[in-house]
Amino acid sequence: MPSPCVSICQMDQQNGVCLGCRRTRAEIAAWRSMDQDDQLALLDILRDRRAAATGVARRPSRRNMKRLSA
Repeated sequence: MPSPCVSICQMDQQNGVCLGCRRTRAEIAAWRSMDQDDQLALLDILRDRRAAATGVARRPSRRNMKRLSA
């Protein structure tokens, strides 16, 4: 699975997450060693973090819509 990196690599010193992808340093380092289920779970967390930081409501991903309809 491709990395969620969006090439805006700047860490927020207050909360310790990347301003681009919203991952912590530990999550960035662990990404390649995570299995697909863990990566998908982290992507859900990242969507929530982005929504909380921007105030924009999260929309369900196509992947989650498929899971919900199965």
